[in-house]
Amino acid sequence: MIPNVGYFASVFAFGVALYAAVAAWYGSRKGKLAWVESARRAMVLTWPLTSISVLALIILLVTGRYEIYYVASVTSNSMPTYLKITALWGGQSGSLLFWSWLMAAFASAAGLRKWDRDREFLPWVALVTMATLAFFLSLTVFFENPFARIWQTASGEQVYALFQPADALLFVPYDGLGLNPLLRHPGMIIHPPMLYLGFVSFVIPYAFAIAALQTGRSDDRWIRITRRWTLVAWIFLTLGLILGGRWAYDVLGWGGYWGWDPVEISALMPWLAGTAFLHSVVVQEKRGMLKHWNMVLVILTYALVILGTFFTRSGLLSSVHAFAESAIGPMFLAFISIMSAASLFLLIKRWDELKGDEQLRSVLSRESLFLINNLLFMGILVVCLWGVIFPLISELITGTKLTIGEPFYELAVGPLLAGLLLLMAIAPSSTYGRTSWRRLVFAIRIPFLLSLLAPSIFIIRGIFTWYALLGYWLATFAALTTLSEFCRGAWARRQRHGESLLSALGKLIVRNRRRYGGYLVHLGVVLLVVGIMGIEMFQTETQGTLALGEQITIGRYVLIYDDLQHYPQEDVRLNTRATLSVYRHGKLVDEVNPRVDYYYDARQSMTIPGLRSTLLNDLYVILWEWESNGLEAATFKVYHNPLVNFMWLGGVVFILGTVVAAWPSHASLGGRRSMLRKLERQP
Repeated sequence: MIPNVGYFASVFAFGVALYAAVAAWYGSRKGKLAWVESARRAMVLTWPLTSISVLALIILLVTGRYEIYYVASVTSNSMPTYLKITALWGGQSGSLLFWSWLMAAFASAAGLRKWDRDREFLPWVALVTMATLAFFLSLTVFFENPFARIWQTASGEQVYALFQPADALLFVPYDGLGLNPLLRHPGMIIHPPMLYLGFVSFVIPYAFAIAALQTGRSDDRWIRITRRWTLVAWIFLTLGLILGGRWAYDVLGWGGYWGWDPVEISALMPWLAGTAFLHSVVVQEKRGMLKHWNMVLVILTYALVILGTFFTRSGLLSSVHAFAESAIGPMFLAFISIMSAASLFLLIKRWDELKGDEQLRSVLSRESLFLINNLLFMGILVVCLWGVIFPLISELITGTKLTIGEPFYELAVGPLLAGLLLLMAIAPSSTYGRTSWRRLVFAIRIPFLLSLLAPSIFIIRGIFTWYALLGYWLATFAALTTLSEFCRGAWARRQRHGESLLSALGKLIVRNRRRYGGYLVHLGVVLLVVGIMGIEMFQTETQGTLALGEQITIGRYVLIYDDLQHYPQEDVRLNTRATLSVYRHGKLVDEVNPRVDYYYDARQSMTIPGLRSTLLNDLYVILWEWESNGLEAATFKVYHNPLVNFMWLGGVVFILGTVVAAWPSHASLGGRRSMLRKLERQP
C-alpha cells in the first residue's frame, strides 16, 4: 500500500507540474488571468504531493521493507534510524526524488509570494519552474522508480517493477546491502542536501530572468526580486562544497581535501558562474550596465546546475561521488539542449533592448574591476569545464579515455586566483564612473606598505619560494584593504555620532548589510586561500612500517607506535584502531588513534585518520595496513598539514558574511509594509 501511495503521489505531482506549465503558457498567450492563477495554485500543490512521496519512501526505509529494491540497496538491519532516513539521498532514484521535493518546495514558495507588482512575471516563472520540476519527476516516474519491488521469476531472474509481472513472485531479502560506508560520515550526510538546495535555489533567479526576457522588462526589477534567492542559493552551494571538502579530508584517507574529482568540479562550476553573477548584478543595480552579461551568467548557472546533476547521475564520469551508470543520460542531454536553446533564443531576441545607459569610462572604475573579476571567474570555469569533458572527448575521438590530473588544474587556476586576490585588494578603494591612478594609489598606500611585512617574515624564516611569497603577500594585501574599509567607516561614524568605536562598527554593518557582508565574505576568501596555500605548498608526508614501540619522525614530531586493537561492534562493524603517542621536542603532547572501520553489511571499509589539530597545523595519521595478528607490524602514512584549519575557519566566515548580506534590514521591511498598505487602500 505505502509503495503505491508514494509512487502515485509522484505521478500526480508530475501531472500537476505539467498542467501548471501548460496553463501558465496558455493563460499568458490568451490573456486569461484565471488560467495563470490556476497555474500558480498548481505550483503550490506540487510540494504537498512530493512530500507524500518522500514521506512514503522514508517510512519504507525506516521500517526495512526490503522487497523494495531501493530500500534493499541502501539500508540494512544494522543501520541506525537516522542513517536510514538519510539513505533517502544515498542512491540514484532516491536522490532524484529528493531533488524534485526540494524543487517543488522552492517553486511553491515562489508561488506564494506577493505578485501584485510583478503579475506579468508570474506565468513565465511558473512555466520555467514547473518544466524543470516535471523533467525531474519524469525521471522518477518513468526511469528511476524508488518504489519498484523485487520480483523473482521461476528461472530465478530478478525483475524490478511496481506491480507483479506475469509468472513472478515477490522476493523479500532477509537484509539489505546497507549504505556505502563513505556516506555514513556526518559530513556526507549533510553535504548532498546542501548542494541540492544550492542547485534548486538557482532555478528561481533563472526563472525570473527568463520572465524578464519574455515580457521585455529591461530594468533591474527581476534582479531585485531574486537577490535573496540568489544569496540563499549561493550560501547553500558554498556550504555544500565546504562540507564536501571536510568529508574528503576526514574519510578518504589521502591527507587532502580536494582532488579535482570530476564530480567535485561539476558542483564547483555553477558556484563559479553564480559568484560572478552576484558581483556583476551590483553593477547593473548601481549603473544600469552589464545587462547582457548578467543574463548570460544566470542562464549559464542554470545550465551548469543541470549539467552537474547530469554528470553525477549518468555514470559518464569516474568518481567516488558518482552513481552507477544509468539510462537517464540522454534525457538530461535533451533537456539541457532544449532549455539552453530556448534561453539563448530569448536573449538574442531581446538583445537590443538590454543595452545599458552607461559605458565603461575608466579601467580603474569599480564597474571595470567587477567585469575583470567576472572574466577571471569565467577563466577558472573554462579550465574546469575543459578538464571535465576532455576525457570524454578523447575517448570519443581516439577510443582511449585520457584523464587530466591535479597539476593541470593547479597550474591553470593558480594565476587566475592570484588575479582575483589582487582585485579584492584594489576594488574596495575604487569608485563608480571614473577613478584615477593617483586617487587609487593614495587610498591603498597604507594597506600596501603593511602587506609587505608578510613576505618579509617568510624570508626571515627561510622561505624563499616565490609563489608562496606572492600568494601570502596578495592575501595579506586583500585582507588589510578589506579591514581598512571597516576601520574607515567605523571611524567616520564615530566622529559623526560620538559613538564608541565598537558600537559604530556594529551599526555600520547593520545599516549597510549588503556591503559589509560582502567584505566579510572577502575575509573568508582570504582565510581559505591562506589554508589552501599552507597545505598545497608546505604539506610534508612520510610512511613507514612499524613494530610495537618503534617510531616515525615528521618535521618536529615523533610518533611512537604503542598498540593496535580490534573492537567488534555487535553485527555492525569491526573497528581496528591503532594508538600512537605524539612527541614534540621530546615532550609528550598528544595521542592519535587512526582506525579502519569494516562494515559487514556493505562489505567495505572506511579509513578514519587520527588527527592532532591546532589552529596552525594538523598532524594527520592513517592506518594503512597491518599484520594479521595485529601485533607484529603496522604501516602508517603521516601527513603534516600547515594552516589547513584556516580553510574551515574561512568557510565559517564565508557563511557568516553571506547571512549578514542576505538578512533583511529594518528599512527594507518597513518599506515593504508601507507599499503593501498602499496597495490595500487602492480600490
